[in-house]
Amino acid sequence: MKTYPTLLLLFLMLVCCSCSKSSDTLIRGGYDEQEMEAAIARARSEVDSFIAELSKGNGSDFAVKVPIEDKEETEHFWLTDIVYRNGKFEGVIGNDPGMVTNVKSGQKWSVKKSEISDWMFMREGKMHGNYTLRPLLKTMPEEEAAKLRSILANP
Repeated sequence: MKTYPTLLLLFLMLVCCSCSKSSDTLIRGGYDEQEMEAAIARARSEVDSFIAELSKGNGSDFAVKVPIEDKEETEHFWLTDIVYRNGKFEGVIGNDPGMVTNVKSGQKWSVKKSEISDWMFMREGKMHGNYTLRPLLKTMPEEEAAKLRSILANP
């Protein structure tokens, strides 16, 4: 079962970056930066298990989050429709940029597995990975955060 509406909502909510411009799709801080760094480190340390699930097709809506730099700004995007080969993820930018101007939604992009900032997939109605969501939950209205926690495989 495809869950693209769920992913689209999350993509719009979870574009996390160091923000200096205003955009409806950008998280403007308020989260614990050390927790975010730990979430990124966890995602990178577990990326091989994600690759194994992706190669087995053991789920749906596989995506990786990638940092993209432009000038002195960094913005994180979800790559969707991904494949993994030769040490890289290839896919398409899954959301519109809010700060950087060197990419657009739907553009093809590739990234080394060591450079991702997160990964996620859905299985049996539960979201696996998406570790960078956890630090953001504390910044959201409780009803919204509870809804997201309810679909996390490991809240």
